[in-house]
Amino acid sequence: MFQKYLNKGKIKGKPSGVKEYQLGIDYIDVKFFGSEYIYRYSYNKTGKIHVENMKKYALDGEGLNSYIMKNARKQGLFDKILWELFWVDV
Repeated sequence: MFQKYLNKGKIKGKPSGVKEYQLGIDYIDVKFFGSEYIYRYSYNKTGKIHVENMKKYALDGEGLNSYIMKNARKQGLFDKILWELFWVDV
């Protein structure tokens, strides 16, 4: 189930591009504002350390977008799933 990202950085004048997230055992799904895609960052593609760090930032409500932009933005480090198809496949 997707959770709204708290975006604590917005208070400090640093709004996030992250809208919602969903945690799995070995992945995190992220939905960004203005995108029709879900981005899945998994142990297999992104690496366990990065995924666990992203989960921490998601739960903290701050720093997730910055972390992704610095560490997991490269093509091949995530799966991109069209939002409408996401619910069909799950």
